[in-house]
Amino acid sequence: MNKDPLQRRGFLKSTAAAGATWAAASMAGGDAPNAAETVAAANSVAQIETKADVLVVGGGTAGTIAAIQAARAGAKTVLMEQGSQLGGTMTVGGVAFPGLFHAWGKQIIAGIGWELVTKAVEMDGGKLPDFSTPPPRHWLHQVLINPHVYAVLAEEACRQAGVTICYYEFPLSVKSAAKQWLVDAVGPGTRRAVQCSQLIDCTGGADVVGMLGFPRLREEETQPGSMLYKFGDGFQAGRERLSAVYVHGADSSNSVTRTQANLTGRQEILSRLRARRAGGDKRARLVQIQPEAAFRESYRIQGEVVITHADYVTGRVFDDAVSYAFYPVDLHTRSGVRPKPLAEGVVPTVPLRSLVPQDSRRLIVAGRSISSDRLANSGLRVQATCMANGQAAGAAAALAAQRSSTPLDVPLDMIRETLRQHGAIVP
Repeated sequence: MNKDPLQRRGFLKSTAAAGATWAAASMAGGDAPNAAETVAAANSVAQIETKADVLVVGGGTAGTIAAIQAARAGAKTVLMEQGSQLGGTMTVGGVAFPGLFHAWGKQIIAGIGWELVTKAVEMDGGKLPDFSTPPPRHWLHQVLINPHVYAVLAEEACRQAGVTICYYEFPLSVKSAAKQWLVDAVGPGTRRAVQCSQLIDCTGGADVVGMLGFPRLREEETQPGSMLYKFGDGFQAGRERLSAVYVHGADSSNSVTRTQANLTGRQEILSRLRARRAGGDKRARLVQIQPEAAFRESYRIQGEVVITHADYVTGRVFDDAVSYAFYPVDLHTRSGVRPKPLAEGVVPTVPLRSLVPQDSRRLIVAGRSISSDRLANSGLRVQATCMANGQAAGAAAALAAQRSSTPLDVPLDMIRETLRQHGAIVP
């Protein structure tokens, strides 16, 4: 009888590991281990215990910046990312044109995110847009970056700040105990127990907040995701934008729906390629396709305050504002998108309370899942804004860890001063 393919694959891996173990023992002059010992060694799971001041879950647009800020502010910081590199939508998703850092001819978002973006442009020999005057179309002020350069620079910045990066890992459970979080995380061949003072959820869908049972916001319909690709000559990263297909119903909240979004997007691109070739374009080639779809919308938290559409389009300056935001109201539908630019001079703000799940302690959120209604979120979800509120979350969490408190108990002036010390622009 033939073995099941997965069983056979596992057997082959065990056999290979056994051979390596036997070879190592032989070279060391020891006795070769028996079969039971080698199989046990091949199937063993590393048990790791980690203590930290701040644990950031999710190394995407916001999480990377949050981790660097927390570490630079003196917190022992761990960054847990289920993928293989940092940057999220900007790198793996391929939306490598972050913005908007400027509004009405003036820079309104700077700090660590801007530092990495400008370094990436400089290292790649690129060019920044002319920010001195408002452009006729908002996307002209988005910054084209080489996502590969950005990813390695972000990783370097984490390492230089002292951030411990844990790739391929994700929390299995999160529990609160004696003013600490106990996080049980898993990865291939790894089980990690993290004990930390503060948690920052940068998963893009408030996954940790959901695990803890705090309320989240979401409509039945979600904006379509995009699968980015290019036909033709080789793609020049940092010099051009990719084409995109809409993936309707794209949902990043679990592995099943993520898988479906990727399958749907890739199949559509394949169909387009076949259509081109069937139409006589024999030179049509697929030269770039991103590893996964870029998602626009998932769960948002129910925070201590909810940023409304009215707050956003009037540029409300919240008493506890920690960063600016700037982008058109940008709700994508099945028929496309018609961005609604903000009125001249309007620059929205992001309050600290919108980063904190209602009635939570030692927990803060950054990225597109901050507390906001759907229309406001369509403008707040973009990269520069996520970088800015990610830096604010990192500063608040680091200070809360140092004071053995929770982010909302940290004096606002301390958070703002820390952000300014690290280059951020604070309302």
